[in-house]
Amino acid sequence: MARIAPMSGFPEYLPAGRMVEQRVTDVLREVFELHGFASVQTRAVESLEMLNRKGEITKEVYVVRRIHATETDTDSLGLHFDLTVPFARYVLENAGHLQFPFRRYQLQPAWRGERPQEGRYREFWQADIDIVGQGELAPHHDTEVVLVMLEALERLHIELGIPEVLLHANNRKLAQGFYEGLGVTDPLAAIQAVDKLDKVGPAVVGELLGEQGVEPGAVERILALAAIRTADDSFIGEVRALGVMNELVETGLAELAALVGALNTRFPGRAVADLKIARGLDYYTGSVFEIEMPDLPSLGTVSAGGRYDALASDGRNSYPGVGISFGVTRVLAPLLTKGALLASRPVPSCVLVAVDTEETRVAASEVAAALRARGIPCEVSPSAAAYGKQIKLAARRGIPYVWFGGAQGSVKDIRSGEQIAATASLWMPPEDDLKPTIVKTPHEKSDRA
Repeated sequence: MARIAPMSGFPEYLPAGRMVEQRVTDVLREVFELHGFASVQTRAVESLEMLNRKGEITKEVYVVRRIHATETDTDSLGLHFDLTVPFARYVLENAGHLQFPFRRYQLQPAWRGERPQEGRYREFWQADIDIVGQGELAPHHDTEVVLVMLEALERLHIELGIPEVLLHANNRKLAQGFYEGLGVTDPLAAIQAVDKLDKVGPAVVGELLGEQGVEPGAVERILALAAIRTADDSFIGEVRALGVMNELVETGLAELAALVGALNTRFPGRAVADLKIARGLDYYTGSVFEIEMPDLPSLGTVSAGGRYDALASDGRNSYPGVGISFGVTRVLAPLLTKGALLASRPVPSCVLVAVDTEETRVAASEVAAALRARGIPCEVSPSAAAYGKQIKLAARRGIPYVWFGGAQGSVKDIRSGEQIAATASLWMPPEDDLKPTIVKTPHEKSDRA
């Protein structure tokens, strides 16, 4: 039989890598729930009609169809490419059962049919938080969701060694008002062109704007606006110096200043106003933000989101919201591939309970049950081989302790060779050994240019 080749763009981890992923999601879940966000899980598929009207993503949507579908089948379904679109649909379907403002988090996979590369995958896990109102949503929630995500990412940095982050913030009202003040007839198309700045550079973006009919002088000022980046509210003066002011621009400036100020008060040095941030998806209407890891610039944006006021509406009621997503797989897959993060052992087991003979296996299982009852992960040896072989098995599996005898027996730390008398109802391993820990290895290297 030919060797099975891995499928590009669909990461699968060995158990030690999966432990790292689980610990990351545990931290995210803990922080989100500390702030009152409730867990939601939505289906994997949405209607193509829903997916195809959300901006420049349609070419990446995976279509779902039965193998034996006939021409009369009318189902037109696709795998969701993010968690915001299905969440908006979820809100509309369940609005009568929700209390607003509704606070939710999701930890789920999404799918995009794009070219796989570092940080970009066809199947990937995301962690989203959103706050949705009914009819209106106070502006302070824009700041709140970002603060919660920054808190979670700060914990991942401190506890697990995930690289530090920097948030770049902008405001769609500021961009839209500026473009309209220049006479741009399709502000959304201009925003989507500017969203390509980091990928293609200002010359190509200028050409794209020109193809949209934007005058050369307006193109120059759009690129000048996009070049503004400050760590405080000094961007306000720089924008006004460009000479395009209207009510929408002023509103955007005020909202952006409030956001950046609040973020830097709570997490100094973690946020900048960056007026090239556009976010190509068409549902954003106010604050937009992107988070990068400066020590891993090749990953690009690892977290992003913004305010959306019209994504969810049933014709009678609108449900404005704000949210932010963190690319769990986007960050973890490269770090795990490089060996930058590892679990201290590849199995949960802290103890291997040795088996003297097959006739005494029941006694060994009783020891394991007593240990598990006190929260000590353990397993019983699969065979009654010589003790030396059972110790070697524990070593190969990364299990630090081997238990010998019954409930009144002894336990050996196979790393140090120390063996002590122990009682199954009383003995506890050191806290660091109880469960696998996440280790930041010396193999990690910055790819900063």
